[in-house]
Amino acid sequence: MTTADASMASQPLQPGQVLDGFRLDERIHQGGMANLWRVCRVDPQPGDTLPLIMKVPRIKGGEDPATIVGFEVEQMLMPQLSGPHVPRFVARGDWTRQAYIVMEHIPGESLRPRLDDAPLPPEEVADIGARVATALADLHRQHVVHLDIKPSNIVFRPDGTAVLVDFGLSRHEQLPDLLEEEFSLPMGTGPYMSPEQVQFVRNDPRSDLFALGVMLYHLATGERPYGQPSSVRGLRRRLWVDPVPPRAIDPSIPPWLQEIILHCLEVKPERRYQSAAQLALDLREPAGVVLTARAERVQVSSLSRRLRRWFFAMGAEAQSSYQPGEQLAQSPIIMAAVDIEHATQGLLNQLRDTVRRIVQTETGARLACVSVMKTNRIGVDELTDKAGNSLHVKQLIGLKHWARPISKALNLEDGRLTFHVLEAPDPAAAIIDFATRNGADHIVMGARASSALRRYLGSVSAQVVAESPCTVTVVRETERAASKDQ
Repeated sequence: MTTADASMASQPLQPGQVLDGFRLDERIHQGGMANLWRVCRVDPQPGDTLPLIMKVPRIKGGEDPATIVGFEVEQMLMPQLSGPHVPRFVARGDWTRQAYIVMEHIPGESLRPRLDDAPLPPEEVADIGARVATALADLHRQHVVHLDIKPSNIVFRPDGTAVLVDFGLSRHEQLPDLLEEEFSLPMGTGPYMSPEQVQFVRNDPRSDLFALGVMLYHLATGERPYGQPSSVRGLRRRLWVDPVPPRAIDPSIPPWLQEIILHCLEVKPERRYQSAAQLALDLREPAGVVLTARAERVQVSSLSRRLRRWFFAMGAEAQSSYQPGEQLAQSPIIMAAVDIEHATQGLLNQLRDTVRRIVQTETGARLACVSVMKTNRIGVDELTDKAGNSLHVKQLIGLKHWARPISKALNLEDGRLTFHVLEAPDPAAAIIDFATRNGADHIVMGARASSALRRYLGSVSAQVVAESPCTVTVVRETERAASKDQ
């Protein structure tokens, strides 16, 4: 269909008009590419109380053809999406009469106004980032890369759940990529585009993590890391020029937040977080963030380094054979639930060997080692041992000691190994909650050998197996593990 045909098919709409059973009540937004109308069904069904909006492309003739193709992409893609992190799809209109999309209306503002209040407190930046990363993880599991993550495309439900909108530039792994087929220029919003998008790669979910990193930088510092380029030449500068480190702008920004932000903004995708779930875990559990040289960086890269990167970037084109589903499969979060206090040494050995074998087969896996410090439901807990040492710190040290052979054998670097001591009266509930909140893909835990202790832990492992949102492997002690030396 040509642009002229589309223009003829799209007629001016008026309040009160009925279109395919939907009455247009009020135009609530007029954008450069589309108008948004508040609509309702003429003949609603019983219980049909979902608030609705209709998105209608602005077709006047002479506009960028990418606008039309992008709307076609959104019409094709939205019926494939589900869950709390996207608007519910309701209906779509044919281009031969009137193109539109009817979807759930998410009340409230987008994230865009919060930029005017930046810089925000680090805890608020992390909270916003974790909610957006959780939404991205859900989207990527549905084989979709958004490719236009920015504050105006993020809204929040009344309960705080992040919702992603505007899928006109998105790429679905299992659907034709109309934009790639018809155009050869970078697609996206200048300040937020990843280096690989600048180089015409549209199938890497880590591009969305780069865009989220740009948002976190802006929310934390009040400044954009790459300015607001308006040309391909300006966009390409991010291939060789690093942003000013956030702590050079504001020294009060904690090292863990700078570590997370600069980890997202790595030029090469393989050096970024490998999944949105891994990023969300660090944002929710900043105490477990592994600090590298990124955390203390206060200067931009040297001129010689930038020249070297410029030389290699000129004429180079990014290559990515990844698809969203493939990338997620290679980047799971493995959760090792370790009972440092009560498990026998043999069981700890067996559990460590099992975890090592699992992580060894997953080249991009993140290993989160978790121990639960049991607390009283009622009364005052003892926080120190008889020598006055912190029980929390003591358990954390024990957890790190347990994992040291795994780290040494597998060379787990760049934040791929983290440690978390949870304080809770119910160990099973704490393990399940941690796995659920942080998108764990696999829990590995032990079962004690003695009958009395097995009955106690059996209830824990049975509850975890029954209620966990992911795969659970329960390890039992063998004679070989019991006799194995450290």
